[in-house]
Amino acid sequence: MSSSAYKQQQQLPNMHGGATSAPPPTPSTQPNNLLSTSSGATADALSRLLHRLPPTLSLPKSRSPATCPPSISLSDVQANPSTLFSSSSQLGFFQLTNHSVPSQLANSAESEALSLFELPRHQKESFFPKCWPLGFEGDDDDEEDDGDALGESFCLDSSCSTESSTESTELCLTSLREFTRALEKVGLEIVELLCRSAGFENPLVKDDPTRFSSMMWISEGKKSPMVGRFYPHVVGLQYQIRSGQKYSLLADSGWVSVLPPVESILVTIGDIAQVWSNGKFKKVRGRAVASLGEGECRCISMSLLVILPIDSTSRVGPLVPISAVDGDHDEDRNDRDDDDGGNQNLNGKSDGENEGRLFKSFSLEDYAWRVYHERLFLKDPLDRYRFN
Repeated sequence: MSSSAYKQQQQLPNMHGGATSAPPPTPSTQPNNLLSTSSGATADALSRLLHRLPPTLSLPKSRSPATCPPSISLSDVQANPSTLFSSSSQLGFFQLTNHSVPSQLANSAESEALSLFELPRHQKESFFPKCWPLGFEGDDDDEEDDGDALGESFCLDSSCSTESSTESTELCLTSLREFTRALEKVGLEIVELLCRSAGFENPLVKDDPTRFSSMMWISEGKKSPMVGRFYPHVVGLQYQIRSGQKYSLLADSGWVSVLPPVESILVTIGDIAQVWSNGKFKKVRGRAVASLGEGECRCISMSLLVILPIDSTSRVGPLVPISAVDGDHDEDRNDRDDDDGGNQNLNGKSDGENEGRLFKSFSLEDYAWRVYHERLFLKDPLDRYRFN
């Protein structure tokens, strides 16, 4: 599905009403004293234009300046996990300080990640064959023609493995691999602290690799905010390597531009964590994407996503204690309700009548496939699984 389907176009009305006016002067006949026009005349012209705009057409709003996310020290939150709850329940993101990931490792990992984009297209596809959601992803031809391409990206497993090849010795991803595992370690600790802060048991067991997984998603930065491809996850982590690097986030409250301090880790709450918490946590839809600044021609995002292993039987549902949930909330009824888009709860009850249950249980595999391929921008993909 091309993202151009989501483009919207608006046209300003004829400011001169129905009258036909002379064409504007060409550059050769344009007077050189345009700047000498009185400020009063300019203000009058602007006022007439604003009064002619229809009431339903609003002028474009300027983007809000980048904000600094709430800062949380890992050592402090380890002693008192409840300090996480405020940022997670109100914003869905925060910056983590006093962590164990060294800046030298992050810089080395970025250099190796940048080298991947320098490879010829055939080597990108050969070293990182597509095995959804892992592998190399390039722009589709129709997207490139639209000028709205999502850019190239690499989605790697926690070991940053490549396809066996005689040429693979040319790739050195040692630092990227070590960086990925260091972020994974921090991410698992954050998940544990989040669960404790919300009062439910952590379903991810660090010593059992079948209970969790992670992926390193490397993508190119964009000048305009966009979600792009994403995958359901518990938390996302991005290391702030340099000063001034901004990120665009699509939070529950809308688009947000953030500017974390150097050497902090931007932590975003994912959709899976929001469902687990039964809606107590806010979330960031998709990944935080690095924004190109003035004069920048290139930058990349390196996002570590803590995810769940996927199979045909995996389901996601609230983990908070729910009292007196009646027997109608079984797997079969949930499956049928998933099919109708989730516009009603199982008994036709309102939110307050459903024992505080906000989300239904749903298939992880079906949901993951949908959000990755549909690339939803305006509608929250979790809406269909809410009790309304």
